[in-house]
Amino acid sequence: MSEQQVAGGSVDKVVYKGRRVDMALRSVKTTSGAMIEREIVVHPGAVIILPVLDDGRLVLIRNLRHAVLQWLWELPAGTLEPREGPAKCAARELEEETGYRAGRVEPFGWFYTSPGILTEKMYAFVARELTPGPQALEDNETITVECLEPAEVLALIKSNEIVDGKTIAVVLKYLAETGNIKG
Repeated sequence: MSEQQVAGGSVDKVVYKGRRVDMALRSVKTTSGAMIEREIVVHPGAVIILPVLDDGRLVLIRNLRHAVLQWLWELPAGTLEPREGPAKCAARELEEETGYRAGRVEPFGWFYTSPGILTEKMYAFVARELTPGPQALEDNETITVECLEPAEVLALIKSNEIVDGKTIAVVLKYLAETGNIKG
């Protein structure tokens, strides 16, 4: 077992080192003073991109997710590579997964995806001035691209057809900020 220094000075014992994530045990003092171990998934961070076409339609993907054995509606997203900034990652992932290149990639906040167990910090972006092109999928990716009206995306969220939490969060934030939440 190796140890990893984390924010706040606590030390995690890394019990599994993976290609994308590590598993660690963190000692935590409870309010009663007892020490317990928490299982933590250590993640390098990720991005999610909301591509907006000039006509206002949103670009979503249908992604075959092997972890849940389902096709999911999602926004394009991806994991940060070592020493890669979030904006660069967003532009790269947008092009790889959708084929679109963005003239502008604008920061749109950040959030933790599942802070009870996972360190993943997800940076959100809105991509505009899109130019279509070919996808550059990785060998393990199966993704199709769909362009939908904001009202159609909202209907898919309301009918529980979009079940990806990060997509729901970013789409609803965007629709709320643009005043497009109707119905």
